Amino acid sequence: MIERTLIVLALIVVAVVAFRLYTRYHLRRAAASATTDPLLQNLQPGVPAIVYFTLPTCVPCRTQQQPALARLKDELGAGVQIVQIDASEDAEAAERWGVFSAPTTFILDACRQVREVNYGVADAQRLKRQLEATGV
Repeated sequence: MIERTLIVLALIVVAVVAFRLYTRYHLRRAAASATTDPLLQNLQPGVPAIVYFTLPTCVPCRTQQQPALARLKDELGAGVQIVQIDASEDAEAAERWGVFSAPTTFILDACRQVREVNYGVADAQRLKRQLEATGV
């Protein structure tokens, strides 16, 4: 019984470490493309941004993520920019950013450096905390 518990704990630790390594790799990959990505050409300099990948068939995108982004935009106003990309229409952008599920949000600081990535729904408070960590 103890052996099984130890095996399960070891598998959990390996999974957590693998996920963190993948997230770190994903952030570096996104950061490399963010500096020259045509999606970000119209961003105002000096204002942090959220790059949000969605799909038309994504129910959590419509029912949870978009309302959270709208609340955040209402609260911060011109203090945040939101770039919404339909991954089915712009599959090349999703590939460049390494997006494999929707919703996926990237937090960019005022210098367009990718600081955070969220797989799945991120509520308004989480996004706000991540933006504040970038210096908003």
